[in-house]
Amino acid sequence: MEQWFIALTLFEKIYWTVALISSVIFVVLIIMTLIGGDADDMGGDVDAEVDGDGGIGFQFLSFKNLMGFLVIFGWSGIACMDAGLSKGITIAISMLCGLVMMTAMAALFYYLAKLQSSGTLKLKNALNQIGEVYLTIGANRSKIGKVSINVQGTLRELDALTDEDMDLVQSNVVQVKEITVNGILIVELLNK
Repeated sequence: MEQWFIALTLFEKIYWTVALISSVIFVVLIIMTLIGGDADDMGGDVDAEVDGDGGIGFQFLSFKNLMGFLVIFGWSGIACMDAGLSKGITIAISMLCGLVMMTAMAALFYYLAKLQSSGTLKLKNALNQIGEVYLTIGANRSKIGKVSINVQGTLRELDALTDEDMDLVQSNVVQVKEITVNGILIVELLNK
């Protein structure tokens, strides 16, 4: 192996070194991603976001993208040299391939991030939703009960009050007409 490396020209050594080292780092990044780690665990947050800042969204320059660039840059350069292309064409093709990879990875991470859901319940989404009384709700806001209601695609049990003159009991169908500032639903009987 040592003899092979010594026999290479400086140009070939650069491409082989870039390809091998970046490939090892890239494989480590992939393994860490699959087992739940992140590049941040390797000694610093390279893709840091400022608290309260939505960020730029489409992050072209990041550690993962740089590693993707270097892997494709190195291996496509080696392929060009093996095909007998000149140094100038080899550099141009490997740079182009690296930039395409970098752009593809940035787009992939951008669109994957858009698929994330915060999971935060937004009670305003419960307005006008129809649900069912789960625990008795006292008449004229006298006792907090619970309703089962579908909010943001998930069936939830939420606290509720009513302005009705009678108690709302289990299995009554209700509709949310208002939400208090402390997050309690104000419901009304749907079929009076």
